Amino acid sequence: MEENKENEKVEIYSKRVRAGKRTYFFDVKSTRSNDYYLTITESKRRFKDETYVYEKHKIFLYKEDFDKFIEALKDTVDHVKTDLMPEFDFSQFEDKAEPTDDNSSDKDLRWE
Repeated sequence: MEENKENEKVEIYSKRVRAGKRTYFFDVKSTRSNDYYLTITESKRRFKDETYVYEKHKIFLYKEDFDKFIEALKDTVDHVKTDLMPEFDFSQFEDKAEPTDDNSSDKDLRWE
C-alpha cells in the first residue's frame, strides 16, 4: 500500500521562480496511470513565534485546462499592462538573474 502511495505523484519537471519575498514552483507530476498535471505553488517565508514558517498556496492545473488557463492569464496580464498601467515600464523586470546565495532549501519552501 505504501509503495502505491509513493508512485501516485511522481515529479517529472520543476521550475522555480524567485520573486522578492515569495517563490513560485511550477511542477509537472504524473499519476500512477501516467496522466500529467501541473502544480503551481506560491511559498512565502514568515517569521512567527520566533521561528520561520512557510505559508504555501497551491493550484492544481489539469491538462484539459492548460490552454484555457494560459489564455486567461495572458489576457489578464495584457489588460494590466496595456489598459491599467500603460505608462509603467515592465521591461525593468525582464532577465533578472536569480540570487544564488540563499540559506533556505527549496524543499523547505515547497513541500508540506
